[in-house]
Amino acid sequence: MSLTDTIRNTFVPIHREGYPFIAGFFVVSLILGWLWNPLFWVGMVLTIWCIYFYRDPERVTPLDDRLVISPADGKISAVGPAVPPAELGLGDEPRLRISVFMNVFSVHINRAPVRGEIEKIEHKPGKFLNADLDKASTENERNSVLIDSPHGKVGVVQVAGLVARRILCWSKEDEVLSVGERFGLIRFGSRVDVYLPEGAVARVAAGQTAVAGETILAEFESQYSEPVVRIG
Repeated sequence: MSLTDTIRNTFVPIHREGYPFIAGFFVVSLILGWLWNPLFWVGMVLTIWCIYFYRDPERVTPLDDRLVISPADGKISAVGPAVPPAELGLGDEPRLRISVFMNVFSVHINRAPVRGEIEKIEHKPGKFLNADLDKASTENERNSVLIDSPHGKVGVVQVAGLVARRILCWSKEDEVLSVGERFGLIRFGSRVDVYLPEGAVARVAAGQTAVAGETILAEFESQYSEPVVRIG
């Protein structure tokens, strides 16, 4: 590994959304240290964790419309048919759903899994169950994004988790996203579900680790004879 690569992997950029929280953690550390010196170091550990949480590394995204790329870092928690949330307007028939679970140590920047125009964005209040549970997709607070891609409508759902209390989506309706482009984040542990149209073939399995903007979740126009899961 070159010196440039080492520096780039060590000093990862921090997303601007994290600046107020990092500053807040640091100020609290100073106050705690004033009260009792050992507490300062506890606060500094939490401040460093906050910096780590809001890291925003660059990613190299495959530019191929046949591929569906992971929208989040984390563990593939589910691969299989599921009915999309009603607010997406995708009907009542099951579609291939691939879920990525982010823990509190994952990069939490969310990226577009496909290229296309955003047709709809809708926020739905709900519970804050463990995002690793299957029922979190329908019961938890969530933000649903419908993208009109070259292969049909793709639903991307940001799902709040047990400790997540804030879903951010800075993209807007009618905006055109490039595959791998940043569109939002979820604070402190969560999950992202991707609902795919007919013809999508999964290329990951539950338990696999995914990297946002790089890992191939599924493929259209597949040449493989034995897909992991196929809907349609």
